[in-house]
Amino acid sequence: MTGFSTRAIRAASRVPDAPQPPVNVPIYQSSTFEVESAQDLAELLEFRRPGHSYTRYSNPTHAALEAALAELEAAEAAHVTASGMAAIHAVLVSLVGPGDEVLTSRALYGGTYALLTSVLSRYGVAARFVPTTDLDAVREAIGPRTRVVWLETIANPTTDVTDIRAVAALAHDRGARVVVDNTFASPYLCNPLSLGADLVVHSLTKYIGGHSDLMGGAIVGPAEDVAAARHVAITAGGNAQPLEAFLALRGLKTLALRMDRHSSSALAVASALEGHAGVERLLYPGLVSHPQHATAMRELRDGAAGGMLAIDLTGGRQAGERFLSRMRVAVHATSLGTVETLCSHPASSSHRQLSDEQLAGAGLTPGLIRVSIGLEDAADLIEDLAAAAGAGA
Repeated sequence: MTGFSTRAIRAASRVPDAPQPPVNVPIYQSSTFEVESAQDLAELLEFRRPGHSYTRYSNPTHAALEAALAELEAAEAAHVTASGMAAIHAVLVSLVGPGDEVLTSRALYGGTYALLTSVLSRYGVAARFVPTTDLDAVREAIGPRTRVVWLETIANPTTDVTDIRAVAALAHDRGARVVVDNTFASPYLCNPLSLGADLVVHSLTKYIGGHSDLMGGAIVGPAEDVAAARHVAITAGGNAQPLEAFLALRGLKTLALRMDRHSSSALAVASALEGHAGVERLLYPGLVSHPQHATAMRELRDGAAGGMLAIDLTGGRQAGERFLSRMRVAVHATSLGTVETLCSHPASSSHRQLSDEQLAGAGLTPGLIRVSIGLEDAADLIEDLAAAAGAGA
């Protein structure tokens, strides 16, 4: 081999020896992997042998993250995806088909609502929305077509907290599967599988990543169910990226520290703003006044209730817009679970698909603000958000 290009390509492709293991999992930034034979490749593509062939199917950095997530959720397996919505899509498509029904909460993440009502509905999958915090309503709503009961550990954005164990028992009695979106709680505050859920999904973009610098999702649960959802994700092109997987692994290392700080600051802010001028209603599961406070204390770790709260402002949509323009410490941005405090107006962002009537049915008002409490000093956040909520023009 004397040609320069040949020698350069081969020289630049040699994987170095690493006798001393790296402290951090490396980023395997490669779309494809060399195989020994056609049989080898076929078995890798069908997951009949360990290893990697093509990053849409698997990647060593992905595998490290999947193993960590499975361990932290006390699950058999995990699969990481390009986003939380890719995970949600893969799970639902793996579980339902034409004629089936998904039963879920009226207070639901807007992306999940849109997938159910404007995409899966085109293929004969129905969605029924009930207050999942009302066990009698759930019991009455589960019917012969119900294949999946879809829950959120802490509802987006109303912070409703469903009794997962009780709903799972009702669903399983009727032959339905239970899937829980655990994004708002993270594996640190709640493990829904231990409460009876069949599968768990995460948006890794949020608390697990924690720094507003990655997009990713995850599916966690029994190996057979994860494999079925993985097939959908791979076929639809919803694969994760190695850099995002590396960043999520970094985030996991500080997740407990951050969730404790998010939770303590959120409780301080909620306690200070409850009853404040301009605040008609404040919803935070850590407050005794929250409708499902007792459920939250049972399901979440050591009484910590996470970093998400909802502020219902006096004055409706105009008050909500005024609040966002007055903030000086908090940031007006979508997403959540990051080191910065982020505030958004669901009626014009995550739930923009809903009419005012539909918002009301989901327990939202046009003036509701979703607040993701960050890691700033709690005193600074209280001062900033109290001033923003203050009545008057």
